[in-house]
Amino acid sequence: MGADTIDHDRLYKELLQTFFKEFMDLFFPKVSAAIDYTHLKFLSEEVFSGLVGGTTERVDLVVETKLLEDGEEREVGQVHKNKPNIRSKLNKTLIIIHLEPQSYHESDFPERMFLYSSKLYEKYRRPILPIAIFSHARRAEEPITFGWGFPFLQVVWFRYYVVQLRKKNWRQFVRKNNPVAAALLSSMGYNKKERVTVKLEFLRMMIRLRLDPARMKLLTIFFETYMPLTETENEQLVKKIEQTELKEEAMVMEWLTSWEKKGLEQGRQESKEEIATKMLAKGLDPAIVEELTGLPAGRIRELSLRPEVDKVT
Repeated sequence: MGADTIDHDRLYKELLQTFFKEFMDLFFPKVSAAIDYTHLKFLSEEVFSGLVGGTTERVDLVVETKLLEDGEEREVGQVHKNKPNIRSKLNKTLIIIHLEPQSYHESDFPERMFLYSSKLYEKYRRPILPIAIFSHARRAEEPITFGWGFPFLQVVWFRYYVVQLRKKNWRQFVRKNNPVAAALLSSMGYNKKERVTVKLEFLRMMIRLRLDPARMKLLTIFFETYMPLTETENEQLVKKIEQTELKEEAMVMEWLTSWEKKGLEQGRQESKEEIATKMLAKGLDPAIVEELTGLPAGRIRELSLRPEVDKVT
């Protein structure tokens, strides 16, 4: 799948909607500690016309939440320590968090972020917290501000948070029990020789997280979209898996990963019994097949007696 055919907006929207708290915990722990997650509402997609260059732009991920009173005083008070009127106004109010994934460098991106926040404030009349997530390979620092002024007056000074994934060292995230960290390993800073090792660590993280099949599928598709291995690299991965203490579980994860990707490409989904039959044909432990597919132990035993299980498919 080429970079120009990847639906970045959809992939990031699904990831961030499913694991919003985990994303905030991972990259903005102080902000996350200040958020009241009992109030969390994903707002409808916003379309703004006449922005940069007269274009029509779409804002996919807008979240309504509010701040906890304790965290709110600490976080907002630091930013506005000389403006208690602003701090008191933010007490017990709703806020809007705007998440903007960006897959390529754009020179006027800061201006666009400013316009998005302006439009969102105009519509909701709530404080806006803007966050940009860059997944492109550019190593230079992305700007975090936009504004203008004069020698006698600074008129506008707009700031936003930035997560620049390629500047993150993937090795610093592999020990975190965080599903967002697992998915985003695929877009972090690694060299070509490390790709197989990154995939192996992704499998380790997935085994450790023990997620339900739906969320495991989401993370798997996300990871493989942004870091598909070549045939040679897959062969190297299998050899590495065979040397680990998690050989059987890792092999199951790798097989499921490939199956999910092929199913997506072919536009079809096999039944649980088809999956179980193929797993058994691979020689996998029936107990593990039972756990992964959710089929009853009796049905697993029946499937294991099928003729096609006598050979590796």
